[in-house]
Amino acid sequence: MIFRGRQPAPSVWRRFRSGADDFTFARVGEHYEARVATNAERAVDLLHALAEHLSPAVDVALEDVRGGRTWVGDDVALPDVREAIARLKVPLSVYGGVEMAVYTSEDQLTLTPDLELYVYARTDRWLYILQGKGLVETLTPPPDGWRLRPEELGPAPELDDALAATAERLGLAPP
Repeated sequence: MIFRGRQPAPSVWRRFRSGADDFTFARVGEHYEARVATNAERAVDLLHALAEHLSPAVDVALEDVRGGRTWVGDDVALPDVREAIARLKVPLSVYGGVEMAVYTSEDQLTLTPDLELYVYARTDRWLYILQGKGLVETLTPPPDGWRLRPEELGPAPELDDALAATAERLGLAPP
């Protein structure tokens, strides 16, 4: 699609944006919250890279909003989770529609179905980790990205197969 003489809609800009990745960071009640503004591919890459900073065993929740399937697992080996994220990079960034949370009692990384990345934590350590990854802190929240309802998502058989294989490989089960 070519945009002649006008700016693309914020959701298009959000999906295909280039330039510096940034994030907002704030204390919300008893925890800290970071919202990362980047393109879809980089959000999935960052999920993989940031997971390295979690405990050796993590809990995982995976929800396929397109198919209405959910899997969860407790005390899953972090290297296995990071390998699973690496395998899912392409189908996740292409199709979206999956919420993936990797968490401990102290920290949580969440990739939303709209391919936005959030970090929740009890301490401010993620501020420094995000800066160390080359992201720039900003006070202005990023514009809202994709907001599709599950019925608006098209079929994604490759993603369906990858999610089922991931759930099996990690020993995740329906809640």
